[in-house]
Amino acid sequence: MGGERPGPRRGGKMAARLSGGENRLVSLPLSRIRVIMKSSPEVSSINQDALFLTAKATELFVQYLASYSYKHGRGKEKNALTYSDLSHTAEECETFQFLADILPKKILASKYLKMLEKEKRDGELGKCDEEDDDEDDDEAVDEAVGS
Repeated sequence: MGGERPGPRRGGKMAARLSGGENRLVSLPLSRIRVIMKSSPEVSSINQDALFLTAKATELFVQYLASYSYKHGRGKEKNALTYSDLSHTAEECETFQFLADILPKKILASKYLKMLEKEKRDGELGKCDEEDDDEDDDEAVDEAVGS
């Protein structure tokens, strides 16, 4: 009875606790996180403590992202967190900019198709300009050879 407290502490005690009650300590499924971690070629084995800490850190990060997006988005007005709030946070907040490719702003399909058409037209104009430049160069060479 040397004053030991129950619950997660160090080393083996945390692993022992995790084996029975990990679902109560984290919301994310540890089996899925293990699969994601093992998908890395550098990972050969996963310590239970590392698995738990990765799950808990991920959970806390998602909570922080959600609360930040809610507070700085339109969530308060609608009393809801929307995808637009998340994508706006990823685009505007330096801390979350690494998520900008994962959380792009939503656009209508019609706008996207117009953007593609415009890019295609701009690309063709660029090619035409390059071809015109090439033709001008050919004429200059012909004139130089003819003299």
